[in-house]
Amino acid sequence: MSSPMEIVRELTGPGGEFELRDEDVLGARLPVFANRARDLGAVLARSSSYGDRDYVVTASRRLTFADHAAAVASTAKALREDLGVRPGDRVAINAANSPEWIIAFWATIAAGGVAVGYNAWWAPREVEYALGHTEPKLVIADAKRAALTSGTGVPVENVLTVETDVPSLTSRYPGAALDVPDVAADDPAVILYTSGTSGRPKGAVHSHRNLTSVIEYHRFNDALARASGDPAGPSSRRYLLALPLFHIACLHNLAVPRLATGTAVIMHEGGFDVDEVLRLIEKEGVTNWGAVPTMAHRMVEHGDLSRYDVSSLTAFSLATAPSSPAFKERLRAVFPPAKDALVDSYGLTESCTGVSVATPADLAESPGTLGRPTLGVQLEIRDPDDRPVPAGVEGEVCTRSAYNMVGYWRDPDATARAVGTDRWLHTGDIGMLDERGRLRLTTRRSDLIIRGGENVYPAEVENVLAEHPGVRECIVLGVAHPDLGQEVAAVVGVAAAPPSPGSSSPPPSPEELTDYARERLAYFKVPTRWHITTDPLPRNATGKVLRRQIESSLP
Repeated sequence: MSSPMEIVRELTGPGGEFELRDEDVLGARLPVFANRARDLGAVLARSSSYGDRDYVVTASRRLTFADHAAAVASTAKALREDLGVRPGDRVAINAANSPEWIIAFWATIAAGGVAVGYNAWWAPREVEYALGHTEPKLVIADAKRAALTSGTGVPVENVLTVETDVPSLTSRYPGAALDVPDVAADDPAVILYTSGTSGRPKGAVHSHRNLTSVIEYHRFNDALARASGDPAGPSSRRYLLALPLFHIACLHNLAVPRLATGTAVIMHEGGFDVDEVLRLIEKEGVTNWGAVPTMAHRMVEHGDLSRYDVSSLTAFSLATAPSSPAFKERLRAVFPPAKDALVDSYGLTESCTGVSVATPADLAESPGTLGRPTLGVQLEIRDPDDRPVPAGVEGEVCTRSAYNMVGYWRDPDATARAVGTDRWLHTGDIGMLDERGRLRLTTRRSDLIIRGGENVYPAEVENVLAEHPGVRECIVLGVAHPDLGQEVAAVVGVAAAPPSPGSSSPPPSPEELTDYARERLAYFKVPTRWHITTDPLPRNATGKVLRRQIESSLP
């Protein structure tokens, strides 16, 4: 048998199925997959050939590839002819996971629209901002979020419900043919939001090239496994989808590529529940699961997991948030699929897929590593002058590939800061490469808090708290949490209590501030630890709050 490096060269070299060659991408020469699909519409059209295979399976429903193609064709025709969706129009999806979410996504693509995934945990104020920011032609939402949308006061031409309207659209035009408008490779296909350091979410724009490149990367991994002796092909694998579809982990790297490979997506609906998820794995013979550390923590703490047969699970990965080597060892001890199959990775919304991946061998040799760059990814560590530094030297993680986003929606300044004309993405994360080219992070995006896999930027929370009339100054920090990884803590400076009753309002209490934040922020951004003080926050000579000093002195 050929060595792994020889197999990669054969697959990606000239004439190979996954040939990589340099092409112009938005003004820069980048390695791209020569045989990728022209656009997502072409991927969708091919998917009907998988016929009666399972595409999306839940605890109570099954949607075959043929069913899905028919539902999408009918819905896309209704979007175009009845609802006036034109190429380039944005269609927002604001809903919990369901098969209808996926149908709505692909129908938007088939109609020539741009699918915008709203964070289903957003508070009304965040939804209001996104509606004004992306100006969707229509919103597709579950009943709970449809009411939220209508209550924002932002005019939306149509708000369709997942429960009633989408099923109606899927059957409105039986026998409809797919008629996908022509698009250019770098035209927008998807917008997903990432929290903004300036206090506003930013819409990362992902093109058809971005998504079809991600698809080829996953197809390459399937081919590499097959060429390396793995007898299981894509048609026999079954992938668990237990993270929100408005994240790249489950949309770009699961639902989308599995439509291209004819592979089943086993969808868990509702909040994460250890017993329900393991029951679903056992029932459906799930083979692959990408989890976040919070899910893994809950399994570790759940107790005896042996009553569930999870022997079908041969691939298990952790993503979206860092986890310590010590925790990985505890996980391996109680969850057999993690023992020999655990992998770790590093990526961000802007990169569309993993920037680097650590194999079980990498983790065994170098605990804490995030592995080597993904196929087609160029990775450098750069100093403050934007110059590459050698192995072992800390600096900003910068990456370039055909996967990287086009830019931020309607935010040229933020785009210019993040992605230069040379298409290098500056992540803001700090790390280093070891002598074998493996990445290790030392700081995640400045002061980013990662709570249960969700990104929380302190500036956004601080801006909300600062609007409270009783808050003089504040700072928001991430503190360790045994289940979530981190929880959100706020140190709030207030005026001294009034000398006599009635002279002025008393300082706000933690309960008052919690309620205030909860009305304006998604629940995961609301601080759960409060320290209210009348002392000024410590600052340096330039007036900047000394975050680390406060962090070390938190009670």
